[in-house]
Amino acid sequence: MARSVRILATSALIAVLAVAGAHILRGAPGSSSSRAAAPQAAPPPADQEIPAAQMIEPDDLAKQIAGKDKPVVICAAPRFLYDGAHIPGALFHGPASRPEGLDDLRKWAKDTPRDANIVLYCGCCPMVKCPNVRPALAALRQMGFTHVKVLSIPTNFHSDWIEKDYPVEKSQ
Repeated sequence: MARSVRILATSALIAVLAVAGAHILRGAPGSSSSRAAAPQAAPPPADQEIPAAQMIEPDDLAKQIAGKDKPVVICAAPRFLYDGAHIPGALFHGPASRPEGLDDLRKWAKDTPRDANIVLYCGCCPMVKCPNVRPALAALRQMGFTHVKVLSIPTNFHSDWIEKDYPVEKSQ
């Protein structure tokens, strides 16, 4: 009889721990993970190719920012790169690879029309390794934005924009 009680008690304890563990992993109310930041979808891997339809070439963007219907340009790079030189009129929200950068981008985006013409760029490194443009693109797509493009910067902002004499401005 005592052995049966121990087996039942052990089984009950295992069941309780399994249910509690599942709630914690899902971020159930009251769990420590639910008190942290809201769960975010994982950004695409840094080496995932961005579809050509979602890219814009530097020549095309330079023409657009010189024209009447300018897109909203967002720099998703670290602050020191933005301050050093950025596309004229570009907004800065912080690196999109950091939670605070994505949070700032989402705060700005919540009051922005979902059909706004938006161009994202970083330029910290070669596009295939960039940790910032993909999370920014994913966040805006998840929020329902339908006209978001990524500036094609295969090498870095300096080589692919500044050295080609496209317009820049510096933070003061």
